[in-house]
Amino acid sequence: MTSNHDNQALPPKTCTIDRLITVPADIDKVLEGKKTATRRNGRYADVGEIMTLEKQQFQINKVYQQKLGEVTDEDAINEGFANLEEYKETILSMHPGMPWLPDMEVWVHEFSPVNE
Repeated sequence: MTSNHDNQALPPKTCTIDRLITVPADIDKVLEGKKTATRRNGRYADVGEIMTLEKQQFQINKVYQQKLGEVTDEDAINEGFANLEEYKETILSMHPGMPWLPDMEVWVHEFSPVNE
């Protein structure tokens, strides 16, 4: 499946939404409003699904694939980092031995707080 933002014809999820964001520093970034997207090797959520982090709810707005080589500084900022290089360094430090392959596709999950 190529990169698209129309959220149609998505394959089955490979994991559950409760595993989408688990790193404490990332949870803090979401709660502070500094992180509005996350990239994973699999698809963890459907559009419209609700993620709960420390009793706060966030709705999944978009789910699509993107090649690592297409990730921009703006994407990295949405992930809660200063720029692409900082994002890249952090991801590679979390996955020792993993190369940054520009053609590798990841699943992007974009979300926003649920207003109560």
